[in-house]
Parts: sequence; structure tokens; C-alpha cells
Amino acid sequence: MKSTKSFFNWNCRDTWKQSAHNTKWCLIGCSIGDLGTIFFFQTSQIPWPTSAIMMLAIFNGLLTSIALETFILIKQKMSLSQALKTALGMSFISMIAMELAMNLTDFVITGGAILTWWVVPIMLFVGFITPWPYNYWKLKKYNISCH
Repeated sequence: MKSTKSFFNWNCRDTWKQSAHNTKWCLIGCSIGDLGTIFFFQTSQIPWPTSAIMMLAIFNGLLTSIALETFILIKQKMSLSQALKTALGMSFISMIAMELAMNLTDFVITGGAILTWWVVPIMLFVGFITPWPYNYWKLKKYNISCH
């Protein structure tokens, strides 16, 4: 008896390449707000609790990622409202997963809200790897991407 489930192909090099490109843009956007916030608090020595700094960093990372993706889509001749809707609808899960992964990595390695020359590449790597399979799946199954 044949299975009624369709086979999902995880072996498409072109889709992995395109989803990596999409994930890269999401990572750039998230990193601007996230790392910028942590850097600000680290250099200004404002006495906020680590958890508050990390929550603000996540929030700012989401905002800058949405802003960057919206800007990219507008440059591709999309209206502002459609670009914003697309950025929010197609990649928000990726952004949240990326932000949580990056900040959890920071917390586990440094105790949170501390940037060093060696922790940032680890945060970026984990932030990239975490949503990449989801972005591949969404692109392959629904032909949906944010760029």
C-alpha cells in the first residue's frame, strides 16, 4: 500500500542557497538592533538588569530586522504596506527563533548582555543555523521567502 504523504526534498542545493541568502539578511537585520543594544548598555554602564537588557535587545533586533527587510522589499518595487506585511508575515518566526538563539547563546556563554570579540561570532553562527532549516522548508514547500 502506497503512502499518501508526499515526500519532502531536503536535498535541493538551490533552495539551500536561496534560504541561506534570506537567512543572512534576517541575521544582519536582527544583529544590528540586538548587538547594538547590548553594546550600548555595555559601554554606557547604565545599571539595568541583564534580563531587561536582553529583552530590549531582542525587541530591537526584531524591529531592525523588520525595518531592513521592509526596506529591501521596497527597493524591489513593493509598496510600503505590502513590504511591511511581507516582512512581518513571512519571516517573523525566523526572526524570533534567531533572536532567542543568539541571546540564549550569549547568556549561556557570558551570563548575558556581554559582547566580547570571541562570543559575537558564536552568537551569529547559532543565530544563522537556528532558523535556516525553517526558511528552507518554507521556501521549498510554499515558495515563500522575504527577499
